[in-house]
Amino acid sequence: MKTQSSTATIKALMVGTGEYTTGYVHGSASQSDKGAGVVALTLFDLRRQGKIGDLLMAGTNGTKFPGIRQHMESAIDKRYRGLRSEVQTFPEDHVERDPAAYLAGLDRLTPGDAVIVFTPDDTHFQIAIEAIKRKCHVLIAKPLCKTLAEHLAIITAAQENEVIVAMEVHKRWDPIYADARDRIRDLGLFSHFSSYMSQPKSQLETFRHWAGKASDISYYLNAHHIDFNSWAVGSSFRPTLVSATASSGLARSRDIPTEDTITLSTQWQNSGGAQANAIYTASWVAPKSDVHSQQRFHYMGTEGELSVDQAHRGYALSTDKEGFQSPNPLFMKYTPNDRGEFDGQSAYGYRSIQTFIDAALSVKEGESQPNEWHGRLATAQETLAVTAILEGGRRSLDEGSRPIRIETDATGRIQALI
Repeated sequence: MKTQSSTATIKALMVGTGEYTTGYVHGSASQSDKGAGVVALTLFDLRRQGKIGDLLMAGTNGTKFPGIRQHMESAIDKRYRGLRSEVQTFPEDHVERDPAAYLAGLDRLTPGDAVIVFTPDDTHFQIAIEAIKRKCHVLIAKPLCKTLAEHLAIITAAQENEVIVAMEVHKRWDPIYADARDRIRDLGLFSHFSSYMSQPKSQLETFRHWAGKASDISYYLNAHHIDFNSWAVGSSFRPTLVSATASSGLARSRDIPTEDTITLSTQWQNSGGAQANAIYTASWVAPKSDVHSQQRFHYMGTEGELSVDQAHRGYALSTDKEGFQSPNPLFMKYTPNDRGEFDGQSAYGYRSIQTFIDAALSVKEGESQPNEWHGRLATAQETLAVTAILEGGRRSLDEGSRPIRIETDATGRIQALI
């Protein structure tokens, strides 16, 4: 892989205008830990560095854009010296609904440009395919898509069009998760993994328009730790069986047709016949606490074990305005430096997006090939197990917790759920 040219730039299209992209939810700044957003803020800073030229943003409701612009001006332009939030938007401000507005944004791009998708889960596949057809590199919020069939189709399209398609899983850039992954190699055979991740019940209102319709809490949160587990054990183990159970009551009492908490139980196996088990739990009915997301895991190998509490790292803050908090500037550092500049370039939420942009630039300039980014990004080719477990869990719930078998072909690649 050659060194990237410092003068290269690409255009980038953001598809989706919600909390993770802009920090704007239901007409005001999100009350979560992402009030200034993540995707747009990162791309504005990469544009300041000269890596990105034109920036575009597509949503479905153009009437939201005046509010979004005002929010970003307050949260970004006025807060960070040298950053500007100008962006070309689709559809036009007077259009109340146009689900296909992203196509107009894609038409402004050229082969080799970048598309970042943060939209409801059931829209990921079609948006990704349209971007791939235009030979654009695509970064997609987890989950990459909802079904194994869609995932396999994305892999085929990406290979045919010679582009990178990857899932945005920022925990791969978390220094503690990355170190844990490296230590796991020395802990013998994989034996057991358990994880828990939650968000407060206020998120039910944030995601009311798609919760239980486009997706569920397992797709939204369990995807994080399923990917970490798969990434940590690599190709030595593959999932073979998944079953799911759930709790319900709170969401449905608010007329939101979804489960409150979902647990996936998964069997893994290696080529020598050794077996391991994993339990992934996700909830969005947690009480308000010192963090927006409780998130932790435990890994046990035959020669050692480790545990990570991602939410608490010995850093506490208490203010009259916000109360007691456990902040995590390792994910995104929103506090400006002493010169008033954005100072979050080393944060793992930022680095996840930056690495994708660097990869797209490198491929567009002919300095690398898409397949050279396997292992450095969570590419579609590397994340089949995540989609298989998530879809298998959903099917298991829909079929009364029936265990779903994950089948592979002669090469060992996951191919079907039975």
